[in-house]
Amino acid sequence: MHLVEDLTFCHFFCPTAMLAAATFFLILYIISRFILEKMGKEPPGPRHLPLIGNLLQLDLKRPHNTLFELSKKYGSVFTVYFGPTKVVVLAGYKTVKEALVNYSEEFGDRSVTPIFEDITQGHGILFANGDSWKEMRRFAISTLKDFGMGKRVIEDKVIEECHHLIQAIESHKGKPFVTVDLLTYAASSIISSLLYGSRFEYDDSQFLDMLRTTNENNRLLGSVGIQFYNTFPWLHHFIANRKLILKYTEGNIRRFKELLNNLKETLNSHMCRGLVDCFLNRKKKDEDSGVEDSHFHESNLIFTVANLFAAGTDTTATTLNWALLLMAKYPQIQDRVQAELWKVIGNRQIRMDDRRNLPYTDAVIHETQRFASILPMSLPHKTSKDVTFQGHFLKKGTIVYPLLMSVLHDESEWESPHTFNPSHFLDKEGQFVKREAFLPFSAGRRLCLGEGLARMQLLLFFSSLLQRFRFTPPPGVGEDDLDLTPGFSFISGPLPHELCASTTLDPPVESIKSA
Repeated sequence: MHLVEDLTFCHFFCPTAMLAAATFFLILYIISRFILEKMGKEPPGPRHLPLIGNLLQLDLKRPHNTLFELSKKYGSVFTVYFGPTKVVVLAGYKTVKEALVNYSEEFGDRSVTPIFEDITQGHGILFANGDSWKEMRRFAISTLKDFGMGKRVIEDKVIEECHHLIQAIESHKGKPFVTVDLLTYAASSIISSLLYGSRFEYDDSQFLDMLRTTNENNRLLGSVGIQFYNTFPWLHHFIANRKLILKYTEGNIRRFKELLNNLKETLNSHMCRGLVDCFLNRKKKDEDSGVEDSHFHESNLIFTVANLFAAGTDTTATTLNWALLLMAKYPQIQDRVQAELWKVIGNRQIRMDDRRNLPYTDAVIHETQRFASILPMSLPHKTSKDVTFQGHFLKKGTIVYPLLMSVLHDESEWESPHTFNPSHFLDKEGQFVKREAFLPFSAGRRLCLGEGLARMQLLLFFSSLLQRFRFTPPPGVGEDDLDLTPGFSFISGPLPHELCASTTLDPPVESIKSA
């Protein structure tokens, strides 16, 4: 009897249980598919090896070139592995702009690589996140505006610096000289006047030491050794370049503290000479008011000033260095710039208001920025939350590289993306035209806060120099011999070179007519 009952029970239960289980798993499958479709799939990418990832596929001296080529195969959103670290790359104008502008909050955090964590420890502006970053960026923008960034008062400072730069170039009397050195002095003097309230003389030993170590750090930051350290930070004992960077950084911090002590001794709570004074006054105010966890402390001051000094110097000087090299490389373009300047400006000092009447000169400056692409990989971002972007799911904390080079060299946006062609910014009538894919200063929450100052310096310095000098290769070097290959550095400048600057006379009448 029990056997019959058991058989009857199994006959009844098994099909029902199986049907219920099948229904359960079917519902579970449908729900999981719905969730996956909603979240999106992870971005595609090349196959990677354990531990070393895709390092064997990358040109470690110029990784942006490899990533640009990979984007042509895997699309505008793809994954690579820098060693064991997963990285998502964004390529092309539409994708980069959509991420940085339309998803500015989701892609707005900074991914801080180990070397920059060592240097800044989360302080300053460029390599910081959270409330501290917001406070320092807000303070820097408002304070620099108060000191005239982008206004007539700073324009006068740039014009004054043009005269110092011209005198320094004239001292070489037409003989070959390293252009980037003097351009760096000029650009750094402008940012120094905003930070400290006064410029430096080009022969100031403290000033020259700061520039030398800053430039050397930029070179080392782009080295293969530092890329290995950022990928495998546990190798820090074996990376000599890391030790050098920290040594140079320590020296610059020491020099800055010396400047800081001098400013403290003459600080006036009712008058700020520069950003440092404003910071010190705010710091004292917070201390007197008993503000807890104030972001206005010495570490933030040191690295905010260091960030602004380096960014305000290197990007402008490097772009101008490219511009002069390109003028020597393409003398026919230099002819047209000088002819336009002579026709519109003559011998008088150029002002920012003249820009609208100098379409060809303006186009050459913009094309230099586009062609040079001095920060080809941008600085790494990090997703602040889970996000589905263009059908791909990116977890919170995913490292993201907006490949700016792929924007400025986007083959669907530029007629001849890989050649120097000022016509990219000119219409059929020869008037200047803006291009949406021109994003050398990035976009979104991490947009370069010194864009207005940089644009002013590029126009005034470049035009003033082309008014005064003719730039040519050194004797024995032909125009075709000038190498446009970028060097290996954190900021992509030309390889070391010299140029000659001869004083220009009145341009030929034919040049004026053609301008």
